[in-house]
Amino acid sequence: MIRFSFIYLFLTIGFVVGQDQDNLVNTNVDRTLDLVSHLPKETISVTIENRGTKATRNYDYLVEPQQGNNVAFVGAVVKGKNNDDQASLAIKKQPADKTKGTIYRIELPNDLRAGQTITLEIEVVYANALRMYPAEITQGEKQLVLYKTNTYYYSRYPTTTQKTVVTLPTDRAESYSQTPKPVVKSEQTITYGPYENIAASTSNELSLHFENNNPFLTVSNLKRWIEISHWGNIAVEETIDIYHSGAKLKGSFSRLDFQRRQDSFSAVKTFKTSLPASARDIYYRDEIGNVSTSHVREMQDQVEVEIRPRFPLYGGWKTHYILGYNVPSYQYLYNKGNQYVLKMRLIDHVYDEQLLEQVTVKIVLPEHARNIEFYPPPYDVQRLSDEKHYTYLDTVGRPVVVLTKRNMLFQHIQDFEIHYTFDKIMLLHEPMLIVIPLFGLFCLVIILVRLNFSITHNESNETRLRIKAIWDQITDNNIKRTGFYQKLEDALNSYKTNKILKDYNEQRKKIENDLKTLQQDLTQLQTKLRMDSADAAEKINELQRLDAQQREVQLALSGHAEKLVNGKIQKDVYLEQEKLIRNKFRDINTRITSILNHY
Repeated sequence: MIRFSFIYLFLTIGFVVGQDQDNLVNTNVDRTLDLVSHLPKETISVTIENRGTKATRNYDYLVEPQQGNNVAFVGAVVKGKNNDDQASLAIKKQPADKTKGTIYRIELPNDLRAGQTITLEIEVVYANALRMYPAEITQGEKQLVLYKTNTYYYSRYPTTTQKTVVTLPTDRAESYSQTPKPVVKSEQTITYGPYENIAASTSNELSLHFENNNPFLTVSNLKRWIEISHWGNIAVEETIDIYHSGAKLKGSFSRLDFQRRQDSFSAVKTFKTSLPASARDIYYRDEIGNVSTSHVREMQDQVEVEIRPRFPLYGGWKTHYILGYNVPSYQYLYNKGNQYVLKMRLIDHVYDEQLLEQVTVKIVLPEHARNIEFYPPPYDVQRLSDEKHYTYLDTVGRPVVVLTKRNMLFQHIQDFEIHYTFDKIMLLHEPMLIVIPLFGLFCLVIILVRLNFSITHNESNETRLRIKAIWDQITDNNIKRTGFYQKLEDALNSYKTNKILKDYNEQRKKIENDLKTLQQDLTQLQTKLRMDSADAAEKINELQRLDAQQREVQLALSGHAEKLVNGKIQKDVYLEQEKLIRNKFRDINTRITSILNHY
């Protein structure tokens, strides 16, 4: 008995809730049907009144059974003075009913109490709803399409008054339904209604046969690859399979007619893709290679890429291409400590009025990222099992978040978020994988070049090394000797200026003592060198003779300077003699350098 009471209570609650929604009435409906592109769009402005006794929070939008599979997007906002500032309302798709249709339950921002009204603006986009009629056309023919829908606003609630305005791409309509009256056609628009007191779920076929030569492009498969780098870059690459979904080309294609007439109405020659304003390093290629017919135009809020395939696309024709670019990570990646948030678009703009039948998005996070949480855009997205991606210097692999969705439109260009944890110290992981092995290699080389792995004793090699070591000391000795002669020169110049002979003699005596010490060291090195190489020792003898000649030249310079200071010779005579002596001094230095360089 208690169990029966609970069942009765739940049934009563369900009945009351149903009655609350059943008491809603569409007091006014303005329905706009846009057939300009290959994606029919309905914009419905509906004023709803609650004529019941209880409040309700939901409004059910009903799609006819024959069009249920063609719905690609349903969105709704509250229509008002500040409609642009209104957020989209939450919509949940209910299980389909084969007889009544598919219900999209719209959650109102507040309870709609008895007697209150609210105006919603509902946007519905249909995919694959247009039928090519005829299905095949020749290269020069125009494209005609057939579209069937409901003349009335199909709703589970009664409608007091309604009107439907159909917008065609051109003023050419082969045929269109002319009942129920009134029906008014004016150029590109056809107005049905207004109609009054329409019962719930009323249906009347509206058939439109009209010309539509706008691009019927459809992306059959889009694979989007987003690779995150904590070194300041995000790489994006899209692999796209696209085809012309309009009337198929009948007969053969004539390139001559195409270039001569340029009147292939339904052919798609080019289309434009919009990338983020910060996009750089853009590339566009196909199986053959880079496609050079594309153009890039930088604008204030976007980068526009003109995609021109290698051949025009006619009905049934398809092409494949890859488009990639880089963006700076600071515009999309935020962090606080080791906590990171990636916020960017799930898809980008591919072309105007885009239809992406199958989309797969892979987000490659940095290696060692953990605690990954995905927050989808405000529509259903299927998340598949995570994958691993290995690239240069990876050890455990980079986590890849895999997402997929069907029938994505321009309205689906919205942001997703991925939250994850990444230790900043791991930024050094890959650089250290290079640094440590290279450091170890250099240390190994340093050790190896200092070890002697020869089995026999090589006397000639050791002799050569000893001679080289002694000759290095002789070279250092010569550098010091040159420095002392430079000091003598400086002292002589000072003496010619201040004419103080005593100071000059003291400095000269000290420098000559230093030169004698160097000469003694050179003699000792000669003794060591004679044991290994008599020829090298003889070269030292020659160096000593040249050094003695340099001293004589230096004494001659000193003597002439004293005569100049004491006034015993004229200045012009002194300058001429000094020039000759210095030339001789330079010749001696050149010979000494030649001997040192020989060894």
